[in-house]
Amino acid sequence: MTRFALTLEFDGGPFMGLQRQAHGPSIQQAVEEAASAITGEVVTMHAAGRTDAGVHALGMVAHIDVAKPIAPFRLMEALNAWLRPKPIAVLACEVMPEDWHARFSCTGRAYEYRILNRRAPLTLAKGQAWQMPKPLDAGAMDRAAQVLVGTHDFTTFRSTHCQARSPLKTLDRLAARREGEYVVIEASARSFLHHQVRSMVGCLALVGIGRWDDARVADALAARDRQRLGLNAPPDGLYFLRATYSSGVEHTELA
Repeated sequence: MTRFALTLEFDGGPFMGLQRQAHGPSIQQAVEEAASAITGEVVTMHAAGRTDAGVHALGMVAHIDVAKPIAPFRLMEALNAWLRPKPIAVLACEVMPEDWHARFSCTGRAYEYRILNRRAPLTLAKGQAWQMPKPLDAGAMDRAAQVLVGTHDFTTFRSTHCQARSPLKTLDRLAARREGEYVVIEASARSFLHHQVRSMVGCLALVGIGRWDDARVADALAARDRQRLGLNAPPDGLYFLRATYSSGVEHTELA
């Protein structure tokens, strides 16, 4: 049995999320069905993280176990052929040790959120970014973001459906920057709560338009109360950016 690490890019718009769902298509289902068709085996995919319906990925790392002898490049090419025309692409495929796990060996995850800050309707970016017509102060958003960096109880920024055992998380980085008409927010941590990134982005957007300030963000965090959340950003602008792995693995960063 060979363990293959896959780096996936996908548009989450047509899917109910990454994980298999009984009520609609998922990225996991699509990849597993493609791998099974290629190998003739029952294949299960494990991913570094989960994404909700409408959330995208630029470098999601996953793994599958395959008994059939096949070279990584051939497997990648075959998977991409079977996945067409679904908006899923395998960017890389590598053989990994049997004890390596896409989820449990992961030491860091990073997300990027894209806000298109303009009044004109979205055309090419429809479904790929959150449109906010009011001018955003990216500098103020970045300063307020630093309130959330560190180890905190993120209950306010946690979905009521979150299944994590504890709301305590360590946020390593949260930064906002302007790139032309876009305001881009990047978040990195070992792991995140359900909706944590979207909830943080929503509050930073309120800072950007002048409705909130740093103190209001700090108060929301300290409240540890979901009812104190200002705004939960939509899934459209969220991208799983990359997963990182410890130096004990041959490839420390697959995406």
